Amino acid sequence: MLYSQSDFSADEFTLDHFVGNTPLVRLQRMASHTQATVLAKLEGNNPAGSVKDRPAYNMIMQAERRGEIRPGDTLIEATSGNTGIALAMVAAMRGYKIKLIMPDNMSQERKDAMRAYGAELIEVTKQQGMEGARDLALEMQQQGQGLVLNQFGNPDNVQAHYLTTGPEIWQQTAGKITHFVSSMGTTGTIMGVSKYLKEQNPDIQVVGLQPEDGSSIAGIRRWPEAYLPSIFDRSRVDQIIDIPQIEAEKTMRKMAREEGIFAGTSSGGAVWASILLAEQNPGAVIACIVCDRGDRYLSTGLYSVED
Repeated sequence: MLYSQSDFSADEFTLDHFVGNTPLVRLQRMASHTQATVLAKLEGNNPAGSVKDRPAYNMIMQAERRGEIRPGDTLIEATSGNTGIALAMVAAMRGYKIKLIMPDNMSQERKDAMRAYGAELIEVTKQQGMEGARDLALEMQQQGQGLVLNQFGNPDNVQAHYLTTGPEIWQQTAGKITHFVSSMGTTGTIMGVSKYLKEQNPDIQVVGLQPEDGSSIAGIRRWPEAYLPSIFDRSRVDQIIDIPQIEAEKTMRKMAREEGIFAGTSSGGAVWASILLAEQNPGAVIACIVCDRGDRYLSTGLYSVED
């Protein structure tokens, strides 16, 4: 069959049409010893490979609609990786320049992906961390170098998950979900999904994850009080679990080997916590966020370790 150019002019053929609507799959082996159902939402299926495609797209599109930015402008953002990659993808799609600031200890794949989309990458030291990256982004904005989208304080981050991730999980579980589990970085995912799910059923338990003291898990943080994301509302989270780094890494590898789910460290932490909850709550239906794909962690050597 031959196609004409007009056949491909509809909105459903544009890249942004494929942000969201990711699969929710049941763990077949890792949670088989429990009497609960553990479901993993595979956010690596988004166009730029992570859950951050959702807020990245929404933050840029909403800013456009409000007239705050227009194609050709320069955007600035501090990121540990996934949001930066997603913003660079949307910036390329919509015609923006973008400067991304990140700690230099993030994986090489993340840095290369940002540059592949045309972003300018500015690195701060591991010691400066995300706090230093956020401070530098604001300094650059004050110097007139561009606009900071500020994923840590931008309501459009939360809105993205309220409008998409939450409704998808509710529909995919036919309203049977009892627990929602999410790692916390900017906290946009857990804030938006919690708001939506609690409106449907206030008894749903929302569980947030942070690294335990001394652990370093890419994408999630224990924020100092001064840097706690302003979009975070503690009342929307029923329980917070501290994730041991070694358990997150072991579970990440086990997911690939036993479930065929290839993901990053924070996703390993989410599945580890979900299985813990499954052991404690027979009959529960637990959905967790597998926020990205494992291929952006290969250079770290984490997948070469024998457990």
